[in-house]
Amino acid sequence: MAGSDGGLSEQLDRLLPVFTERLGAAHEAREKALADCRQVIRLSSRAIRATHRGDSASASDLIGQASEALGRAREILGPYPAVTHAGFLHDAEKEYVEAVCVTHLVRRANVPGPDDLGVELPAWLKGLAEAASEMRRHMLDLLRAGDLEEAEAVLGSVDDVYDLLVRIDYPDAITAGLRRTTDALRAVLERSRSDLTTTVMQVRLQRAIEDRS
Repeated sequence: MAGSDGGLSEQLDRLLPVFTERLGAAHEAREKALADCRQVIRLSSRAIRATHRGDSASASDLIGQASEALGRAREILGPYPAVTHAGFLHDAEKEYVEAVCVTHLVRRANVPGPDDLGVELPAWLKGLAEAASEMRRHMLDLLRAGDLEEAEAVLGSVDDVYDLLVRIDYPDAITAGLRRTTDALRAVLERSRSDLTTTVMQVRLQRAIEDRS
């Protein structure tokens, strides 16, 4: 009959508070880290917008705040590996990497690697890919300003990133879905190359007309 073994019932009753304490601590850590990760995502998004506005000081400050929040989240989740790999920390790392890489790509500087930023490799790769996609906006701004040479250099940087990513051929379970992000970058790269080519042809045509007049 169920429940007739008093020894087992007493054993489970003794274990319940232990389980409750462990799960409660994990839940509390998750809630705290989740709040920090959401802050990382917000700060990273604001940093990217500041970079596009040319406000490098604000972008640097926001990235610094994001780095601190990400560090807190990692520290909180350290004792709870199952929660660490639930996904939200990965998303925060990816957004942080994107913000950092955008600031470096805009300056045409080398990007810091995953070890430099203290993030997991899949998050770094996806963040770099999304940063390269974000550079389309910067390139279009340069085209509108008439800076064709700089716009072409930006496109070259995006092409370099795509060339790296397309050579990383591992299952999505290893790369956290990098292939899909790389495919999206390829579409951005093709549109950007078309925009640049069209603008260059228009400028050449305009110059030819001016030379004849």
